[in-house]
Amino acid sequence: MSVATAFFYLFSGVMIASAFMVIAARNPVHSVLFLILAFVNAAGLFILLGAEFLAMILIVVYVGAVAVLFLFVVMMLDVDFAELKQGFLQYLPVGALIGVIVALELILVVGGFAPSPGAIAAPRAPAPADVSNTMAIGLVLYTKHVYFFQAAGFVLLTAMIGAIVLTLRHRPDVKRQDISEQNARTREQAVEIVKVPSRTGV
Repeated sequence: MSVATAFFYLFSGVMIASAFMVIAARNPVHSVLFLILAFVNAAGLFILLGAEFLAMILIVVYVGAVAVLFLFVVMMLDVDFAELKQGFLQYLPVGALIGVIVALELILVVGGFAPSPGAIAAPRAPAPADVSNTMAIGLVLYTKHVYFFQAAGFVLLTAMIGAIVLTLRHRPDVKRQDISEQNARTREQAVEIVKVPSRTGV
């Protein structure tokens, strides 16, 4: 067994086990940690395939932003999971029916899949030896598909602004900083001189 094959089985086994623990763990914080572990092992598989750009994006975007954001949200929100599980039996028949339908669809899709002989025998363009995967993807994105790339960025920007607007709430009981009011304060308003007699304390 070669080193690449050994690492493939290692990354695959850990990723499958951590993906199972994501849905099997009782603590949601542990689920997010197992999700991060699954992302890291998936990045290792991408590196074995020679797709270092996808591995980097998986680590930077999903592990460094999305999964950590999930972790902080789960840890900061005071969610009563016992209350959420009270209606589990009520929706169990509908959930089981949907699960059976999805399982049947997956079985039909996987069982009826057959690769096209023409696609396998199709000639592939030779990859230049002096161009990495990251450079090749950048050349395609910023030249041929630059307008679609910018459109995707605007869509994500709109979604981010909408999420901020929906979650932004002005609470009257929260102290806020007013720069103009702070600059307008005088010495008499900010400092209070108190003369305390000797041996009496404050």
